[in-house]
Amino acid sequence: MKLANIFESIPANLEAEVFEDIIKSSSIRVERIISKGQSTPADSWYDQEEHEWVMVIEGRAVLEFENGLIILNKGDYINIPAHCKHKVHWTDPDHITLWLAIFYK
Repeated sequence: MKLANIFESIPANLEAEVFEDIIKSSSIRVERIISKGQSTPADSWYDQEEHEWVMVIEGRAVLEFENGLIILNKGDYINIPAHCKHKVHWTDPDHITLWLAIFYK
């Protein structure tokens, strides 16, 4: 076993989002995502095979769905069903946004 901390190893310079698997199996994947001002390209949508539960641990973000926007602040979470098209509309450009995402079938 290895002890780890979700706040460790956060890069000082975030030119691109960081995606790191924490746990991965055939039925579940837990991912740490680090953002700072990044968003999904305007013409792109996530349309995933698995459900996604996502929580903002630190920072702020806005998710876009086909029917509108949802603002996420520190501690907020949402469950996104499989094939529910969505994208990251905005993340705070001045502060780190730290996400915990759980993908499951």
